[in-house]
Amino acid sequence: MDYLNNKYDVIVVGAGHAGCEAAISCARLGAKVLLATLDVDHIALMPCNPAIGGPAKSTLVREIDALGGVMGEAADATYIQMKMLNSSKGPAVRALRAQSDKKQYMDYMRNIIENNENIYLRQACITDLIVKDNTITGAIDEYGIEYSARAVILTTGTSLNGKIFVGLRFYSAGRLGEKAAYGLSESLTKHGIQIKKLKTGTPPRVDKRTIDYSKMSIQPGDETLHFYSFKPNRPVRPQYPCYLTRTNEKTHEIIKANLDKSPMFQGLIQGVGPRYCPSIEDKVVRFSENPSHHIFIEPEGLGTYEVYIQGFSSSLPADVQVKMLRTLPGLENAHVIKPAYAVEYDYVPAVQTTHSLMSKTVKGLFFAGQINGTSGYEEAAAQGLIAGINAFNYLNDSEMLELSRSSSYIGTLIDDLVTKDIQDPYRMLTSRSEYRLLLRQDNADARLTPIGRKYGLIDDNQYKIFTDKQDAIEKELQRIKDAKISATEDVNSILSEFGEHMERGMKIAELLKRPNIDYSVIKKIDDTTRELNIPFDVAEQVEILVKYDGYLKRQEFQVEQASKLDKFKIPDDIDYSSIEHISSETRDKLSKIRPKTLAQASRIGGVKPADISILMVILERHAYSRV
Repeated sequence: MDYLNNKYDVIVVGAGHAGCEAAISCARLGAKVLLATLDVDHIALMPCNPAIGGPAKSTLVREIDALGGVMGEAADATYIQMKMLNSSKGPAVRALRAQSDKKQYMDYMRNIIENNENIYLRQACITDLIVKDNTITGAIDEYGIEYSARAVILTTGTSLNGKIFVGLRFYSAGRLGEKAAYGLSESLTKHGIQIKKLKTGTPPRVDKRTIDYSKMSIQPGDETLHFYSFKPNRPVRPQYPCYLTRTNEKTHEIIKANLDKSPMFQGLIQGVGPRYCPSIEDKVVRFSENPSHHIFIEPEGLGTYEVYIQGFSSSLPADVQVKMLRTLPGLENAHVIKPAYAVEYDYVPAVQTTHSLMSKTVKGLFFAGQINGTSGYEEAAAQGLIAGINAFNYLNDSEMLELSRSSSYIGTLIDDLVTKDIQDPYRMLTSRSEYRLLLRQDNADARLTPIGRKYGLIDDNQYKIFTDKQDAIEKELQRIKDAKISATEDVNSILSEFGEHMERGMKIAELLKRPNIDYSVIKKIDDTTRELNIPFDVAEQVEILVKYDGYLKRQEFQVEQASKLDKFKIPDDIDYSSIEHISSETRDKLSKIRPKTLAQASRIGGVKPADISILMVILERHAYSRV
């Protein structure tokens, strides 16, 4: 067996959320995978908040599940609280969030990995890549051991040349308690890949026995449970609350008085931090008009007293952190288990990769997760899944999976990364998608399960569950379009409870369009609907399709219009420098990113609409293919 001689099909470097999805997807498709990690006891670690999902991120998790990934399944199996955020708002912005048991989540993911006979786990620091003729052939670890493979996926998180800061003190580490990875950045540079630096951070952890929860607002989970995975028989587990407290004037005074001890404000950290998850000192300075900021107290798991102080990320000295924490209601006697810290690390700007997440410079080399300039477990897992599928496709000379912006948040995420010059850690937001009404968390299976099936990660049983659900949706849609409810006195008596009234009989679908009417009301006034007992996920889809029919059609039209630019294919060998009538900035951007279509070119930062018009004329004049 070749793997006994360190010969594999794929090497995955790093076993965080990206690495786990990459290794598992590759292995399930049939590849022999070496999964190399700095610490086998930290597989699928949540180094920041112990939670999965939230706005936009929940859609990513559902999409991962629909394609055949494992994050949603693991989150469902290990939650200690489930909560639907924005539940009173429209379906495009509703977001499921699971508070996870950190240890159980790690154990669940490790169990999947260790029970897959195609994954070979190894604690090793990969320090060099083996490249021949601009093609990856393997990797070398810190002990000089060589591993051969035709594809390598780098999912190194924050470990590349990582440096941790607590106040003005710093030391080499990728995460607290873990060593940094050295050598690989230099190897990438040697092979023509550009390296830059980013920064992120995490809050302190506190002993819950030293917290007075009576001074805080309780944040319970939902009574009606929702789940991430589209698989059946998901576990119903006891739920545990989170709590809410706030900063105050005293907190802000301490922060402002100690900014001279902040590595960010003293210029010791060169990397740009996450815009949408700033440190508490950053919040206090940038939003000085705010008298206080929300701080959430979240359990790390059932088998520990450790709690996570959400919203209190900091790089100030440890003693200052204690003083700050003890100004918060309920944390006056808090004992800090782990201090907050900032970490600066190397990353590879993703404009150097294709939409398949393979390097444009080195064939067979893929990147996923924070190494691409993103933040968040969900973003990492989504990229890991796509990189894993495409590494397998690369091995087999198969069609690469490149999701479009109109198909998914995953497609939007990757398109943003590879066509825009990201300057700070990228976070997926609903506002990043121009098609968010179509790309909801509730319909991820309808959009992506057929694709997951095509690429081999959705088995027969799961596909039948999917097709049965879609058939049920179509059947119920047709039924309510045909079935009529009479405007009887009894019906109007019930409708009056919801501020509604019927002057005449009408079809159920017509009545369901009204804002105050949902399936629970239809069940009260229609015997057939009540007797059919439509499953929740089917009823949810039918209700959304009926209520938002006009908006959905409008957005589908937008997709159709935008797709016209996708039909203009740009040849690989086009010489942008020879095009005289477009700006030099546009020429430079197009030469660097080399978009495949006019649509991709139009989304590149700095490319002007007028230049796109000129490029379109040139493509048509020279009869470049339009398909």
